[in-house]
Amino acid sequence: MTTPATYQLHVTGMTCQHCVKAVTQAVQDQDGEALVTVDLAQGLVTVQTVLGEEAVREIIREEGYGVA
Repeated sequence: MTTPATYQLHVTGMTCQHCVKAVTQAVQDQDGEALVTVDLAQGLVTVQTVLGEEAVREIIREEGYGVA
């Protein structure tokens, strides 16, 4: 079993609760146990997951958001 890691990513293009839900759901579709926290004001997404950081970045990009 893989130990979850925590990543904090700067994400651009998120403006509302729909964006929060879209990002959260996209990550959790790939890892149902992932914990996702979004800070819209700061543009930060914190993810605790067994997925690799680049996989998380790609999932968010596929939703149409930028990842710094």
